[in-house]
Amino acid sequence: MLMGLEDIQLDNKKVLVRCDFNVPLKDGKIADPARIDASLPTIRYILQHRGAPVLCSHLGRPKGQGNPELSLRPIAQYLSGALGTEVELAPDCIGSATERLVESLEAGRALLLENLRFHREEEANDPEFSRALARGKQVYVNDAFGTAHRAHASTVGVTKLLKERAAGFLMLRELKALRALLENPARPYVAVLGGAKVSDKIGVIRNLITKVDTILVGGAMAYTFLKARGVEVGRSRLEADKLELARGLMDEASRRGVKLVLPQDHVVAAEAKADAAAQVVTEIAPDKIALDIGPRTVEEFIKCLEGARTVVWNGPLGFCEAPVFAAGTLRFGEALAGLSGVFSVLGGGDTAAAVKGQPWAARFSHISTGGGAALEFLEGLELPGVKALES
Repeated sequence: MLMGLEDIQLDNKKVLVRCDFNVPLKDGKIADPARIDASLPTIRYILQHRGAPVLCSHLGRPKGQGNPELSLRPIAQYLSGALGTEVELAPDCIGSATERLVESLEAGRALLLENLRFHREEEANDPEFSRALARGKQVYVNDAFGTAHRAHASTVGVTKLLKERAAGFLMLRELKALRALLENPARPYVAVLGGAKVSDKIGVIRNLITKVDTILVGGAMAYTFLKARGVEVGRSRLEADKLELARGLMDEASRRGVKLVLPQDHVVAAEAKADAAAQVVTEIAPDKIALDIGPRTVEEFIKCLEGARTVVWNGPLGFCEAPVFAAGTLRFGEALAGLSGVFSVLGGGDTAAAVKGQPWAARFSHISTGGGAALEFLEGLELPGVKALES
């Protein structure tokens, strides 16, 4: 049984809230606050119900060492503006000075702990570190779906020490949307898979192939499948050691009656660069790299959406870092967003980044904040951070 915030009495209690504030920084400033904004409803609810939220998160990969460039100070400043009340940054996530700040924290006020990963013990799920993190708090709330696939001190260890625990609004929203993709989804059901590597999606493909009606494969990973079919792919990205696997997956799709669609035309260039001269081809020359699906493929992919009731999309369909190779992803995304009566879920940070800022992006039913966590959930794996809340 997974409890929500409404199931917990928060009044005058110190609430340890695991958030996902792992946002991109540029020149010390937040480049994209989407992950912070996603947890604001949970934080506001705790404040409004006279709880005292003690917020914690990791940022980047400091490898267990303090690093001023990965301090959560910019996040504290952003939260102060977004919440309309000062959010102080503690000098550390544990220790006597931080404990004094927690002890003096009044109901209706928030405190942000410094980067959890300044301590190696966080990722090691160290019991002593978990005890230090839980000290002085009465309630634990996990609103960081993006880290739910990690068995760390802040996602698993503290749950053994704080009996009152709940999922935040973001966590519940993520789980509801992703479960709907695996448990009795409305049909026809289409899976759209892109990104760079087949190896990153093996588990997802194997799990979804038992549930969907159609699989559309784009991105660089498509060229391993095409090569496995005997198609020449030039210098396109290829996982030669996954060719047999790709053949096996295509055979299994065929046995199950699942339609698996691969690109039939391609946008190619000599190099994967933003200023590269691009051209559309149906056959890839030996010296060319396929960097986007071609217009004929885009239209075929869109045609496969006709009548769909459920669509899950994980991974961009081209090299979207360069605008010249983002057209296929954006044209397909706009078509999907424009469909009515479809439950559409985008999973993975790269997919969300590819459609960010587009006027139609808000029309998707759900855009997941979790990259690895969403992938593992779609594989059918148990997420340690979720299991720890339920136990």
